[in-house]
Amino acid sequence: MNTADAKRILETALICSAQPLPVRDLRVLFGDELGADTIKTLLVELQEDWTQRGLELVSVGTGWRFQSRPDMRDHLDRLHPEKPPRYTRAVLETLAIIAYRQPVTRGDMEDIRGVTINSLIIKQLEDRNWVEVIGHRETVGRPGLYATTRQFLDDLGLESLDQLPVIESPAQQGALVDALARMGESEQATLAIDDPQDAPSVPAEPTADLAADPVAELSPEPPEAAESDTHLPTEPRHGTEP
Repeated sequence: MNTADAKRILETALICSAQPLPVRDLRVLFGDELGADTIKTLLVELQEDWTQRGLELVSVGTGWRFQSRPDMRDHLDRLHPEKPPRYTRAVLETLAIIAYRQPVTRGDMEDIRGVTINSLIIKQLEDRNWVEVIGHRETVGRPGLYATTRQFLDDLGLESLDQLPVIESPAQQGALVDALARMGESEQATLAIDDPQDAPSVPAEPTADLAADPVAELSPEPPEAAESDTHLPTEPRHGTEP
């Protein structure tokens, strides 16, 4: 089989697949006639072939997929106009802590945020298949250790956690929320986590609109507004979820 035919087969399979395809599955297309290294080389060549098109071939957590380029989003959104998703600060902060500090217990998250975390927030993240319990800490009560899933990487268009924005200093902890909010603007992301109507409501939280620039909102708040603060404190603040 020549290279052109092999690339055409890969291209067709990836475009027709509703889910990312790992290299091991792509090898099945050729009856294992082609090795993993050869498949990866062909995929890189396909990436280059599509550089001038509206779709791009990317590698994410669970495999390879075609997706629309970010600069196509404004045009595609006209087919299905929707309001920009909004996220509670509590959800974004909790997700950011898990993504950057994993594995972490609920107690760890509460120490970092400085407030008690509502159980529904973690349940929402679990229901979205973004976080999961991967073990238990060997201490009193054996609390669950939370980590992000491969679905989390897929939805943010990432291949690994190494691609998350780097936080270089404690002063930049507020950027954890900002980073996930910005990444949520990609067409593939589904960060909008709304309370189901038939579930108990979560106490009201300040919300963040991803269409707006959240950087300006990350400055420290005065003490009386501490519970709705959008940045993660370096020292715990003890209280209850707003």
